[in-house]
Amino acid sequence: MTTDLIQSAYRRAWWALVLRGLLGIVAGAVILWRPLESVAALALVIALWAIFSGIVQIVHAVDLRPLFSRWWMVLVSGLVSVAFGGAALYFYPALSLAFAVIWTALWLLVTGTFAISAAMTERRLRTSWGWTFAFGILAIGLGALALAAPPATLASLMAVIAAFGLAGGIVHLTGAYRLASFKRDVNRVMTEATAH
Repeated sequence: MTTDLIQSAYRRAWWALVLRGLLGIVAGAVILWRPLESVAALALVIALWAIFSGIVQIVHAVDLRPLFSRWWMVLVSGLVSVAFGGAALYFYPALSLAFAVIWTALWLLVTGTFAISAAMTERRLRTSWGWTFAFGILAIGLGALALAAPPATLASLMAVIAAFGLAGGIVHLTGAYRLASFKRDVNRVMTEATAH
């Protein structure tokens, strides 16, 4: 019985790694092969994700109502998310792509600001602070560039997504191979143990 459970868990884990690996590689390759269609798909994913996330937040807010006095904050957040998703579908793809650019720029600007603040703390503590400061300046510069050049920002985002898809796919397939090797080793050891 225990062996059957282990075999079943192994099969599910192996197939999950293989499928995720193949999906990641295919997604990365498709993004590199068809970048314009991929940008349009990104815009659609952003809109649909906002709607889905908003609906989940609304349901969660209703569940929290008897437990949490500020449940309405979660409800408002969900309603805003659904409204944004609906607007992003209506104004497809412009609103979603503008959101992606602005989100990326703000993320870089905030990250850069925090890095510079951390560098100043490191400097006061008399530790190495130069690289942290340089990273902060670079992040702020890239954030400003992201706002100034939206097409380049979208191209960079798609390149990063493609790279993560390809790298993640390779990592998952490597994990599946190692899992299969581990299973062979365990079977060999078990066979040798029962033979003695």
